[in-house]
Amino acid sequence: MPIVLAAVCAVVYGVADYCGGRSARRAPSLFVSLVGQISSFVLAVIFVLAVGTAVPGWHDLLWGALAGAASAVALASFYHALSHGAMTVVAPITAVTSAVIPVAFGLLRGERPGALAYIGMVVAVAAVALVSGAVGQRHIATGRGTIVFAFLAGLGFAVIFIALGETRSASGMWPLVSARVVSVTVIASICLATRTGVRGRGGAWRLAAFAGVLDMSANGIYLLAVRRGLLSIVVVVVALYPVSTVCLAFGLDRERVSRSQAAGMVLALGALVLVSLSGAA
Repeated sequence: MPIVLAAVCAVVYGVADYCGGRSARRAPSLFVSLVGQISSFVLAVIFVLAVGTAVPGWHDLLWGALAGAASAVALASFYHALSHGAMTVVAPITAVTSAVIPVAFGLLRGERPGALAYIGMVVAVAAVALVSGAVGQRHIATGRGTIVFAFLAGLGFAVIFIALGETRSASGMWPLVSARVVSVTVIASICLATRTGVRGRGGAWRLAAFAGVLDMSANGIYLLAVRRGLLSIVVVVVALYPVSTVCLAFGLDRERVSRSQAAGMVLALGALVLVSLSGAA
């Protein structure tokens, strides 16, 4: 069941990222992040009130708050990267980064997924080099700055995965509420400080709001998965989310990739699978 939940989570995350990325091409990335966080906050509040879970102690709320702070950095960085580069480059880089760090955390906590995990990490490094365009040519230019933002987003997502994994089952979805209180506050403060505009083209705010609903849904599914399985197993399956993002980019945006990039995406998928198999061994 944890693997099935993680796979569903990956699909939902991927669609959310695609919608957020498209919205960020029509409006400032900070504005897209803010709208998405607000809509996801509303959904989280509705869910906890409907379920009736008691408000947990500070332990779970603080872990949720850490996830919220990381979410503010991760989403703003991710949407910025998607709006300035190819989804087929940004998404895999972010995914590999967000998978490797929680696996390392699991190892430090005593998890021993096996030798395949180490092989997967080496493969992941090669995948990043290929997908990021360090080798071969890119059909859509993706500058170094954009790649840095993609890595920063991956780091933020890794912190989210770890922090939510530290919450207890009895807390229900309340950690997601505390996460959104923090993330909305942080992003709103940055928007005000930088005087970020609130207007976008082509209904960008509606697409951003939908991305937020999907993101919160994926977060809820992730909580269910990680509370039933090992972090090192669940997170690498969840990190397969670029598959749906890239499929949408191919099908709807007609993005193209070079042979080296295609090889890199295959290696990225292989790296995530190797780590997952190692965790299941």
